[in-house]
Amino acid sequence: MREGSTLAIETSCDDTSVAVLVISGHQNRTSLRSEVLFHEKITANSHSHGGIHPLVALDSHTRELGGLVQKALRQLALSPARKEWKPDFVSVTRGPGMRSNLNVGLHVAKGLALAWNVPLVGVHHMQAHALTARLCATLEAQEGMGRTDLRPRFPFLSLLVSGGHTMLIDSQALVDHRILVETQDIAIGDFLDKAARAILTEAELKAPYGRALETFADPSGSWDYSWYTPPEGRQQELDRRPTEYGWSLGPPLADSKFGEKSNRRMIYSFSGLLSTVQRLTGRGAKDGGSTPMSTPERRELAREAQRVAFEHLGSRILLYLQSQRSLSPATPLPEMIVVSGGVASNQFLRHVLRSMLDVRGYSNIQLLFPPVELCTDNALMIAWAGMEMFDAGHESELSIEPLRKWSMDPAAEDGGILGVGGWSAVQRPGHQE
Repeated sequence: MREGSTLAIETSCDDTSVAVLVISGHQNRTSLRSEVLFHEKITANSHSHGGIHPLVALDSHTRELGGLVQKALRQLALSPARKEWKPDFVSVTRGPGMRSNLNVGLHVAKGLALAWNVPLVGVHHMQAHALTARLCATLEAQEGMGRTDLRPRFPFLSLLVSGGHTMLIDSQALVDHRILVETQDIAIGDFLDKAARAILTEAELKAPYGRALETFADPSGSWDYSWYTPPEGRQQELDRRPTEYGWSLGPPLADSKFGEKSNRRMIYSFSGLLSTVQRLTGRGAKDGGSTPMSTPERRELAREAQRVAFEHLGSRILLYLQSQRSLSPATPLPEMIVVSGGVASNQFLRHVLRSMLDVRGYSNIQLLFPPVELCTDNALMIAWAGMEMFDAGHESELSIEPLRKWSMDPAAEDGGILGVGGWSAVQRPGHQE
């Protein structure tokens, strides 16, 4: 990757974020490292609405974005070496996301690109999540010891888990990310938020709700999951685990198949599990009385709801790996699975996925989780994705518009990342993937 710098903007949902990222070289550019000159975000306060409210988020973007850009430029101006700084290009989230919210970021980014007379790169939000691990590798490089290549190298698997997305992706190349599994109803983050509202009391429920549910299930914060036993086979995944309270949670889509003999693509589903959780918490005592669940029973439900949901995520990874092993034994399996998105910060999820892979014979596959602050939506991941796209010769025309839906798969109807139009190709020497 070439040296360069970018100012990046993210406004796809309810986070207003700005970042300034510089890629620098060392020893005749034989190694590279990333330096973050600025990175901040402001999240819209939709707590009173019980979740993200589009208009509240839009007002927050309109109110906050200009100030964040101004703060970034003022901070850079404090350094004599960067007093007249301008980026090599401007990065901005083009989609997918809420069109009105995306438009706020796009308008500001276009204005900055025009004012500085530099190119614009409209970034795919989910591609940025998938590439976050490659950003982290360069951020971890110490002075004089930067990476000589980008890791993880393609291909690798990406599990994107957030409040709006749940998908398993085969990342083959920079602009080739094929969706293997995605949710047919609600996303895993939405499930955790709504399960938290069903299980926790008003006093216990604090934003972010998914984090509150995790904390309630493990109040000591010790992350001691000695109580958890991973399923050793597909049948154990499907078996209900009875509790002392007389109820159990069944895994979603227990009859799913994937492979040569199946014409169906695998899916995730969390709405049925959520309905069960809501029914259990709303029924009162098991004898039909009005006595609510005790705190120990609610804590057990919080644990079980997370366990079943996270094993559901892991089950699709295992079904895919098993299908690849049976269909093409000579083809090596991916060496790494990158888990990104807001839910990736959940420590129990990390434990469940690692345990399931290990017990099923995939201990050689590495799980990579970005730092917690980079798991949620942020402009730094947009900056990095912009860097990779810019380095590969992809620039956006100033006429681009926001995209509410936008595939990453080149075989999709819209043609994937490069299929939507608005791109200009520029030859740049020395590009590497």
